[in-house]
Amino acid sequence: MRGGPPAGAPRPAGRTRAEERAAEIDISPTTLLAEIERLKAEAEAATARSDEYLAGLQRERAEFSNYRRRTTEEREAMLGLAGEDLIRKVLAIADDFDLAIDNQPPDLAGNSWVEGVTAIDRKLRALLDSEGVKVVEAEPGKPFDPREHEAIVNVPGTGRAEGEIVDVVRRGYKLRDKVLRPALVAVAAAPEGEQADPTTRTN
Repeated sequence: MRGGPPAGAPRPAGRTRAEERAAEIDISPTTLLAEIERLKAEAEAATARSDEYLAGLQRERAEFSNYRRRTTEEREAMLGLAGEDLIRKVLAIADDFDLAIDNQPPDLAGNSWVEGVTAIDRKLRALLDSEGVKVVEAEPGKPFDPREHEAIVNVPGTGRAEGEIVDVVRRGYKLRDKVLRPALVAVAAAPEGEQADPTTRTN
């Protein structure tokens, strides 16, 4: 029920326009409850829209995070492959240094040129080490391990146990925990009368 004087009626003495407008507001319980329900519906709709926008934003962030992770992994994989390829090429140079130093003529001992070659070899080894490249352990007497060694010859009559490494023909290398190339080794053969394949022994 609306209060206040009829439209066009003279304003009661002593009442301001604001007071007249306040008197015209319908404050019946039914009207107030309807207004409250309307405001609650609007608030719920706004909350639903907000939740929808938030869920969409979270999905976008998750997709972007996954995309960034995938591209990072792909880039690292590509760099890793390129790095391994380069390291393998450097290892071929290291092999040449090994041959040159191992076959140094005795009469050149102490020669400054030979010492210079040896110094370069040490720098090359230090460079490989700084990149995480390690020599595969393949000392004589060490058991043959097919995961790190490749047997190219069986040597009889060495006095060593079957499958033990007798000599290293070419160094092997690992990049951290990954074998870049196995060490080429000669292994002790089984005693006469026994047939065994030392490359199957891992001990």
